[in-house]
Amino acid sequence: MKKLSLLLCCVLLAFACKKEQQKKEISQIENTQNTSLVSNEMLETAVIYEANIRQYSPEGTFDAFTKDIPQLKELGVKIIWLMPVFPISETKRKATGEKFASDFSEEERKKYLGSYYAVSDFKKINPEFGTIEDFRALVKTAHDNGISVILDWVPNHTGWDHTWITTHPEFYTKNADGEITDPLNEDGTPVGWADVADLNYDNKELRKEMVSDMLHWIENENIDGFRCDVAGSVPTDFWVEAVPQLRAKKDIFMLAEAWEPELLKDDLFDMAYGWDRHHAMNHIAKGEHKVAHWDETYSKDTARYENDDILMTFVTNHDENSWNGTIQERMGNGASAFTALSYTVPGMPLIYSGQEYGLNHRLKFFEKDSIPKTKGKEWALLKKLGDLKQNNLALHGGKNAASYERLDTANENVLAFKRSKQGKELIYIANLSETEQIFTSIISGSYLNYLSGDKETIENKEFKLKPWEFRIFVN
Repeated sequence: MKKLSLLLCCVLLAFACKKEQQKKEISQIENTQNTSLVSNEMLETAVIYEANIRQYSPEGTFDAFTKDIPQLKELGVKIIWLMPVFPISETKRKATGEKFASDFSEEERKKYLGSYYAVSDFKKINPEFGTIEDFRALVKTAHDNGISVILDWVPNHTGWDHTWITTHPEFYTKNADGEITDPLNEDGTPVGWADVADLNYDNKELRKEMVSDMLHWIENENIDGFRCDVAGSVPTDFWVEAVPQLRAKKDIFMLAEAWEPELLKDDLFDMAYGWDRHHAMNHIAKGEHKVAHWDETYSKDTARYENDDILMTFVTNHDENSWNGTIQERMGNGASAFTALSYTVPGMPLIYSGQEYGLNHRLKFFEKDSIPKTKGKEWALLKKLGDLKQNNLALHGGKNAASYERLDTANENVLAFKRSKQGKELIYIANLSETEQIFTSIISGSYLNYLSGDKETIENKEFKLKPWEFRIFVN
């Protein structure tokens, strides 16, 4: 009897120990999921990468992209922004040439995959890209490489297949006849997005559902934030309601596809688009403006944004590439100079899928396409710039950015400025024109020419810069 009692005690003890171990393992998983890679320190040195999963590889899958995540780490990438990963509506599915897939024969319409931004379900994965398990593997691989993952969220509208169309028609904007409409301009004319239905944020229940769907991805799939499509078209008071609820679950990164300064106030969004800076680069590259246009744009940004606001700086993205032209089309021989500019000014530089491989064609938006995968001069430049961004305090570009001081070259075609922080200095000088430029040095001292690796002593030196030539000096 004593032996039986002793055996029973051992079994119970072993069972209790096993249960306690399971509790510890569950606790460890929960702690891992609540751990965030997002921090103010990370934002100072971050490069953000926009991943177009459909076009990134011939397969167009999560798996094909996941394999390359360690390579993106080599470029200094700290945040991966995934273009929408949700199922795309079949109804009014967009095709090339302002047509719908339904305008074509059944066989031909198969090639029209529609717009990522016509979402049919905010809580599911587009089977075109793989399974939810494939998505989770992508997120885990990114996290294992010290990279955060943010989802491209589409709060302004849904596809016409979304269940809300039938279950909650009150969530949508209606016309005078009570019919759900596509997004409209202020004067009532269509914006041109006929493949989507406009959401009405006057409806309180819609707001709750939208926040609930966003929380799903933070709580259940461990994502690290959102890039919010046309964020300025959604009422700011929605973001005032929503963002604190999201941040309460985890330290997240919020990017607004918008320029409005109010979206960056009160811990709403961390970063907005530097659209005006981007447009200034395009204008100067085309010879439509001189360097003074950059100065005017930068001064305007300084006046309207606060010191801890972050702007995304870029030479391309999915909209620019598909609709306005490749980097080469828009910037020509100035492409490298403007790429370096996007890294050296305050803010966070963006790499769009294919940019690192010298992508030089407009990716199809509604059909399958693919980017090149041969590393060349573009990869080498982005690698060098990424290393500099990671390791030099003078390129801090987050909420405690290094200073920016414009240097007068007395030359309307030469841009020069100095960045500095805690004794570290960086100087960018570029000839932003198609003709050779000569000017007298505006700096003196001993510097390292970062791209060539040569040490240079500069004092009252006459500079000659070839067309579109640029230099980066560090102390």
